[in-house]
Amino acid sequence: MWRSSRLRVVVTPTVIKRTYYLLLLGNTLAASLIWGINTIFLLDAGLSNLEAFAANAFFTAGMVIFEIPTGIVADLRGRRVSFLLGTVTLAVSTALYVLLWQVHAPFWQWAIVSVLLGLGFTFFSGATEAWLVDALNATGYDGALESVFGRGQVLTGIGMLAGSIGGGYLAQVTNLGAPFVLRAAILGLMFIVALWLMHDIGFTPQRDGRATAEIRRIMADSVEYGWRVPVIRYLMLAGVFTGGVGIYVFYALQPYLLKLYGDEQAYGIAGLVAAIVAGSQILGGFAAGWVRKLFTHRTSALLASEITATAAIVAIGLFTEFWVVIALIVVWGLVAAASTPIRQAFLNRLIPSQQRATILSFDSLMASSGGVAAQPVLGRAADVWGYPASYLLSGALWALAIPFVALAKREKAPADRETNGG
Repeated sequence: MWRSSRLRVVVTPTVIKRTYYLLLLGNTLAASLIWGINTIFLLDAGLSNLEAFAANAFFTAGMVIFEIPTGIVADLRGRRVSFLLGTVTLAVSTALYVLLWQVHAPFWQWAIVSVLLGLGFTFFSGATEAWLVDALNATGYDGALESVFGRGQVLTGIGMLAGSIGGGYLAQVTNLGAPFVLRAAILGLMFIVALWLMHDIGFTPQRDGRATAEIRRIMADSVEYGWRVPVIRYLMLAGVFTGGVGIYVFYALQPYLLKLYGDEQAYGIAGLVAAIVAGSQILGGFAAGWVRKLFTHRTSALLASEITATAAIVAIGLFTEFWVVIALIVVWGLVAAASTPIRQAFLNRLIPSQQRATILSFDSLMASSGGVAAQPVLGRAADVWGYPASYLLSGALWALAIPFVALAKREKAPADRETNGG
């Protein structure tokens, strides 16, 4: 329990958790409203497949460029300030997307606004989770953090299901810009909610102006405790391929499914992709523990996951029956979702406590960097040879992760076999 003289309220762990769940659910709902129709929206604005996925690549590049600087903002100015900046940046850049769509703007303008979208998301990454842990510690929470994060993951899946399906059908009955307008409105509401409920508890912002030194320290620790450790380096290199290709696989399925369905105006069908992935996230999270028990080594589970995912992506390119492709999306989504917690547990057991956030952030940067490179290439492949060929190429690129996971397995790290505490 924590008492604020300034706010004249008593804050308990229950209040903190409810606030966290509300912020997480609201943000996920807002973000996912456009996930089912984003690629169709870009193509409708006059962009080619190459330009649409290049715009996505600029979004990913924005996340790469700004992830560490915005983390510094959260540490120097506060987690609440970072969250509020995220809602404003994302709402404004989303509104600009609608304007660009209306005027059929040139690609360079899409590139700039896409970078701003990436900036908006980086203000959220890490800040909300750090706020939760700090506040729970300050209010005397003695439960398991896993239960809090687990419920948060379920709510994330629910928000994504509601947003992706709702956004798709909203676009179908109105127009493609409507989900973007609604997203900006919800983000404005989340700004008010965070301004009212979210306060830095158990954390004192550092305003000593040492941002440059902090960035240098973070990069040095990323190299020393991450890149120079072989097993971590191999997992990060695998993530370059799966992270980069995964973004394309997800977003290209929107227009591809509409072609297979035979009605390119059935935007609700396109929303099925995000809905399937959301459902897979929920089910895969529950299945991760069961999957882990099937394998003696974590890397064995990861290898099986990468091989299965590769096969599913290649099969998406080989089969043109709508419901067969839907089934393959389910397989890909479930495998990816079930392996993610295993990979997270493995990495966390490999990283020293003091460098944990730093290395995980660097891992995220590596995955995002893969997206910057892969999306324009795969988008161009779709323009020239069609979506099926682009999925065959996607499967080939995803398969490049397999040797790196095998190299990680060869390191025989103690954490690879651990079943407790990881």
